[in-house]
Amino acid sequence: MAKAFVGVRLQRLREERAISQVALARTLGISASYLNQIEHNQRPLTVPILLRLNAQFGVDVQWFSEDEEARLITDLRDVLAETGAESISLAETRALAANMPAIGRALVELHRRGRAAAERADTLAAHLGEGHKLATRAVPGAHDEVRDNLNRRHNHVPELDRAAEQIFQESALAVGDVASRLAQRLLERHGIRTVVVGESSGPNKRSFDAAARVLRLPDYLRPGQQAFQMAVQLALLELGEVLDALIAEGHFASAESRRLARVGLSNYFAGALVMPYGAFLQAAEELGYDIERLANRFGVGFEAVCHRLSTLQRPGAPGLPFFFVRVDRAGNVSKRHSAADFHFSRVGGTCPLWIVYEAFSQPERVLTQIAAMPDGRNYFWIARQVVSGPVGYGRPQKTFAVGLGCDLRHAHRLVYSRGLDLSDPTAATPIGAGCKVCEREDCAQRAFPSLLKSARQGGATANTMPVETAPRKRR
Repeated sequence: MAKAFVGVRLQRLREERAISQVALARTLGISASYLNQIEHNQRPLTVPILLRLNAQFGVDVQWFSEDEEARLITDLRDVLAETGAESISLAETRALAANMPAIGRALVELHRRGRAAAERADTLAAHLGEGHKLATRAVPGAHDEVRDNLNRRHNHVPELDRAAEQIFQESALAVGDVASRLAQRLLERHGIRTVVVGESSGPNKRSFDAAARVLRLPDYLRPGQQAFQMAVQLALLELGEVLDALIAEGHFASAESRRLARVGLSNYFAGALVMPYGAFLQAAEELGYDIERLANRFGVGFEAVCHRLSTLQRPGAPGLPFFFVRVDRAGNVSKRHSAADFHFSRVGGTCPLWIVYEAFSQPERVLTQIAAMPDGRNYFWIARQVVSGPVGYGRPQKTFAVGLGCDLRHAHRLVYSRGLDLSDPTAATPIGAGCKVCEREDCAQRAFPSLLKSARQGGATANTMPVETAPRKRR
């Protein structure tokens, strides 16, 4: 553990618990003067004291985590870059994230709400200008709000994992063969028949007719995917109170955010039921996190395994802290979840040198990349193209690339790192969070000027039109 100077956070803990400095020092077995030095950042918080805080007050060690701090730093830099603020150094941003994280998160949230309001205004203006009646649609920003809530939990929801393991045992489910038993539970407990239908099912993967008590699933779903959709329906039927409590804790700003949160949490439960925590983590460790072998064992797809791997952060029994992302050919990021501190930029897209985009040109292969970020951190990424939707000639399908990454120090535990020299600094590909927030001046793939540079120079703001650059060859 690196030296952690967390004085303000420790003072905040005392204020929240209404404990005096002397009383806290006595509880931790240290002198009041020593605690005073920690609170004024004259001494770092040590591991033994951190463990005593956890034992005495149940304080999550992630509260003092550098990973959480790094995530907040990058979020704040995005905000400052997009708003065209005057030059604010990395040291100042780091000090804000380390000493006043609550204020930092409040700034990020205010910025998010401001962007959402601007998008709503643009949408309204566009529709009024076209003379159309404004249609009911998702509030812009709702998806980001739900994703941010999950990421603050490090993409782990213990209440749903525990409920999934309990139902797995109650229903005597078997790994890789869940669908038939789930169909039986839906029928016996809820009077719901599960029916597999053909093209008339439409584009949805699940259609529930409450009046007829029928759950319809399309015929192109594999047994594991059928089990996933049945598990989603089961969550809505049996875990309503749990979902309501989790949504209430999220303090979502709109009805649309609450609706999307229910969808996301139901999907989380479904993944946890088809891939129960203990059995899945054990299999992942045994197989060296081989995604295709895990998919075969649990009867699910490549993307589902990647998503589940990014949720394994149970205290006392964690998996590797992965980050998961799904993109399309146009660069739209439709899913991004992080159990660690990799930063997915909200500004100006992602980096074209990222291996995730190369997956579209080699659709049958699992690709690997050692990636170096501008802040000096190195990560290990794997990526592959995935296809979903109906099978058959002329039936439209969806094509995405999914990526799974972790800090480079964990890469040796993955089967995908075999034969790679993880210690070779020249093996890393320099990438960034996106051109508009990347400081690499010599990148041949740069598409836009950096907003960070513009802000430091007091020139262009976030509304500046990008300068078109000549086409460049991919590295």
